[in-house]
Amino acid sequence: MTQTAETPAIAALERYEAVIGLEVHAQLLTVSKMFCGCSAAYTDAAPNDNTCPVCLGLPGVLPVINRQAIEYTVRTALALECEIPEFTKFDRKNYFYPDLPKGYQISQYDTPLSRNGRIEFPVGGETVRCGITRVHLEEDTGTMHHAGDVLQSATQSFVDFNRSGVPLMEIVGEPDLRTAEHAREYLVRLRQLLMYIGVNDGNLEKGSFRCDANISLRSREAAELGTKVEVKNMNSFRAVHRALESEIERQAAVLDSGAVIQQETRGWVETRGRTVSQRSKEYAHDYRYFPEPDLPPLRLDSAFVERVRASLPELPPARARRFVDQYGLNAYDASVLTSTREDADTYEELVRLGVAAKLAANWLMGDVAALANEHRLGLRDSGLGIAGLSRLLGLLDSARINGPTAKELLTELYVRGGDPEAIVLERGLGQVSDETELEALVDAAIAANPVAATDFRGGKQQALGQLMRHVKEATGGRADMPLVNRLLRERLSR
Repeated sequence: MTQTAETPAIAALERYEAVIGLEVHAQLLTVSKMFCGCSAAYTDAAPNDNTCPVCLGLPGVLPVINRQAIEYTVRTALALECEIPEFTKFDRKNYFYPDLPKGYQISQYDTPLSRNGRIEFPVGGETVRCGITRVHLEEDTGTMHHAGDVLQSATQSFVDFNRSGVPLMEIVGEPDLRTAEHAREYLVRLRQLLMYIGVNDGNLEKGSFRCDANISLRSREAAELGTKVEVKNMNSFRAVHRALESEIERQAAVLDSGAVIQQETRGWVETRGRTVSQRSKEYAHDYRYFPEPDLPPLRLDSAFVERVRASLPELPPARARRFVDQYGLNAYDASVLTSTREDADTYEELVRLGVAAKLAANWLMGDVAALANEHRLGLRDSGLGIAGLSRLLGLLDSARINGPTAKELLTELYVRGGDPEAIVLERGLGQVSDETELEALVDAAIAANPVAATDFRGGKQQALGQLMRHVKEATGGRADMPLVNRLLRERLSR
């Protein structure tokens, strides 16, 4: 099969239309839990260390609402262009599971913190618009840990309640997505947005950003939706893409056989590359929602909403457009440089320090990005730092050093740090730009490489490379190579 060969999922979409809606759960970056004062930093804590009677659901305790969690949820909703109703309340969602100590989850049902938003993003040359049904707030559950007993061939399960009660925001998307690629890009853009506005760390592996997908198929001529299947256990963008393609293929095969799709919850098994049935799908009435009696309703006045709106930073799409207009970048470069808030801030700080806009963009996207990935260390936290890079690029832009020397110094100083200008002076690394000196070296290169000189005069442009290398080696790599190129061409054309 070639790389352009049609996959079963793509073939299925010629006969059926996929209807996909995503539910994203994002833990909020608050210091304390949703309804108590316990620390929300649960990942490195000893099991059940960050707990109290409230998050353990002991009798007689009363929850208290985390104000910061409310603000972060409203901030997210505003970034997604949602409506913020004046009245909201919390509800009890009743179900039993070992990691849910109260036997119910405090969530929101019919009056969430926000509704009717949207997100837009490009995919393959088209703009995809996906509605946001609601952004609401709830508490996370504990975590289950399973351990096998080799001697008794049994499995033991342990419950850790450190995560129980951590503020959890749910973003419910409309069923507006039509392909697995649409779903993947939706998650990429939503994660970027949440990290940009500082409410979530975007960690899929640890589960602080996680997704459930609802998918159905219908014939191309049908107006009614097909039977919905929920897919869980996807902990990467790749897993979401593969799981949805697998489910498109599976549902198409069921429909082709004349059978009907069962409404159920299925889990993605990465090692097997397919979904498996977990349980029949619950409906809202199965949870017996009712208003949480221990928490008062909330009224969000316009002054509060506008204060939260004013706290929003410039969002990625708007910032990318400004980078094009203000700094003369192309759309691709602007998109890369605004992919994270830290990258965009770093770029603008470099420009403010006097680095030319295009020069700063090229180095941040090229050599600096490579070193940041290699050392797992962003420029801001590196030994060189933003100020050090600006001094290094200043030496390059003023022709005091050449490109190869700048790259060598960047590699050397990125982690350990140092003053680029002092090192250039100390080691004599300044660029050789004196035209008289270079003319003598050019004449020497031609004299030492007569065959290459003759070949170039005969029309072999690549022969110039041998002559340029001769001059470069003679100066220890410090020659102004664009000037050398011009001088060689002038000499050889005579």
